[in-house]
Amino acid sequence: MGKISFMYPGQASQYVGMGEDFNHAMPFAKQFYQQADDILGFKISEISFFGPDEKLKQTNITQPAILVHSVLITQLLKDKGIKPHIAAGHSLGEYSALVAADAIDFESALRIVKLRGELMHNAGSSKPGTMVAIIGLDNSAINEICTEARTAGIVQPANFNSPGQVVISGSIPGIKKATELAEKKGAKKIIPLSVSGAFHSPLMESAREELADALERIEIGDAEIPVYCNVTAEPIISKQDIKMALFKQLTHPVLWEQIIQNMIGDGTEIFYEVGPGRVLSGLLKRINRSAKSINVGAVDDYRNLT
Repeated sequence: MGKISFMYPGQASQYVGMGEDFNHAMPFAKQFYQQADDILGFKISEISFFGPDEKLKQTNITQPAILVHSVLITQLLKDKGIKPHIAAGHSLGEYSALVAADAIDFESALRIVKLRGELMHNAGSSKPGTMVAIIGLDNSAINEICTEARTAGIVQPANFNSPGQVVISGSIPGIKKATELAEKKGAKKIIPLSVSGAFHSPLMESAREELADALERIEIGDAEIPVYCNVTAEPIISKQDIKMALFKQLTHPVLWEQIIQNMIGDGTEIFYEVGPGRVLSGLLKRINRSAKSINVGAVDDYRNLT
């Protein structure tokens, strides 16, 4: 029998209203959001349900908001008897995947993700940078562009999302130069991302060092199921590998296209996108047209599952 894979979204999948339908319909969800509010010391529930959008978009709020939503739905799926054989998460989503794999408990994950968001936000303020998505060029062209653009400043691939869709990250001058080169090479589209820093680039180094200290202080165990990690696209289980993966993740590219190919190669029959949005299901179709996916981001999605 084929495997069930859970995939977890990262930043940019959030939307105002996420989780409100669960909170309204299920006593368990209400308790869960109450617990999250207590752990964080502010009402992530209210910002998730009612916004405003500008506040929900702040890195230090976005990250815990997505984690809470994703972990809540994971728990509900497990109660229904739907459990993953393997899991992966896009950037921030890797933390949700590790909670699903019982490597990190919800409270520890929420605390560390809140800190991660704050550290990334601070790194973005002290070393300003940005990110752009480049559509229509292959990976080798992107690598060449980044190498050439480094004469102007820091720039590197940040997310290899799907064939022909790569996000690059770096300093403002580095990104400007890379954008000009991408246009010359015939990129179909160049989309600036609304982010507060150059994530997955060396400009996140200060955040990485502080995150390493925090990772040493929380309880991380071996994963119960393999989690395909962002920095290598390979499955990991041991707590040492998990810590190293989370540490490296902030300054290394997310190898999402390769992760999905590896999960399919290792026997995935169906992917569940667990959490807000449908970004990963869209990428999945571009990586492999015949791959099957189910979105579970709202109460109706959950109730429609057999």
